[in-house]
Amino acid sequence: MRIGVPKEIKNHEYRVGLTPESVAELVADGNEVLVESSAGQGIGASDEIYRQHGAEIVSTAKDVFDRAEMIIKVKEPQAAERAMLRQDQILYTYLHLAPDPEQTRDLIQSGAVCIAYETVTSDDGDLPLLKPMSQVAGRLAIQVGAAALQKNAGGRGVLLGGVPGVAPAKVIVIGGGDVGYNAALMAVGMQADVTILERDNGVMERLSAQFGASARVIRSTPALLNALLETADMVVGAVLIPGAAAPKLITREMLSIMQKGSVLVDVAIDQGGCFETSRPTTHDDPTYEVDGVIHYCVANMPGAVARTSTYALNAATLVHAKRIARLGWKTALSRDPHLLKGLNVCQGHLTYQAVGDALGIETRAPQDMLS
Repeated sequence: MRIGVPKEIKNHEYRVGLTPESVAELVADGNEVLVESSAGQGIGASDEIYRQHGAEIVSTAKDVFDRAEMIIKVKEPQAAERAMLRQDQILYTYLHLAPDPEQTRDLIQSGAVCIAYETVTSDDGDLPLLKPMSQVAGRLAIQVGAAALQKNAGGRGVLLGGVPGVAPAKVIVIGGGDVGYNAALMAVGMQADVTILERDNGVMERLSAQFGASARVIRSTPALLNALLETADMVVGAVLIPGAAAPKLITREMLSIMQKGSVLVDVAIDQGGCFETSRPTTHDDPTYEVDGVIHYCVANMPGAVARTSTYALNAATLVHAKRIARLGWKTALSRDPHLLKGLNVCQGHLTYQAVGDALGIETRAPQDMLS
């Protein structure tokens, strides 16, 4: 199969769909790999390094899209990229369609076969292609939140871990999945006062065993969240409903009880955000203020640590890319029900029910597209 890797064009997106080492594995399997010039610059991989690993370097994204049978990316295709997709071309990347009707419409109209990393599942019910970026984003949430708390950034002027004689910052993590666990891990490591809110009993038991006395793990209720917000310095939104729009857990009205200069970090912004006042921001201009509360809502947080993120992502995504390239998408998906869960759009049809529910679009069962 001829596989194409365009350079990412989203604002401050430095990741790349394939590392040079991943290219070498695909080439060893008998595939051709086209890489747009400078696509790997953000991870320190030059065109020459890609050539040494077997890639053909092409000048433009159009060259990639025109020639490749499968496009491997990181972020959702931007409008200019969607316009280059064609009937039956495979797109393998993050999509996050539920809050994005324009992208969804364009992908349906393209006729392409679109497999979303974030909805591929595993035997244990995990989301293995989302997990590495959730780990990165969770850890980054504390770094960026700590910076936003600084007075020069508009925050309360609170040091996350405090100092002897001065209390540390109070950090509330909403959700105890991969993002929430990694955020709490970093916050605890920086000696913050950490509370994790969760609703699943099994998750709460696991988190309590992992953190012991270093973090409180409490069943989440609206009343408890309201009470905690009054003294919170930082709140990390780390909730996820696979493929669907994130629930709005903090309303604008609730901001009025928060301390001026406190910080909301919305890691769920890719899925529409879990705070009512959230809107996507960029690494260029990452924060804004609403009613005295600082919001950090960058939609591609892991792009800031592109090398770590790209290698972590490829460790999870490459196995499926190799299988699709070897077997073709229909056979690969028919043999793997977990990969089939990643099929969001196929040949003019929406095939993921949660997206259809969020956007009011009729869906077809993904199994129906395999015949």
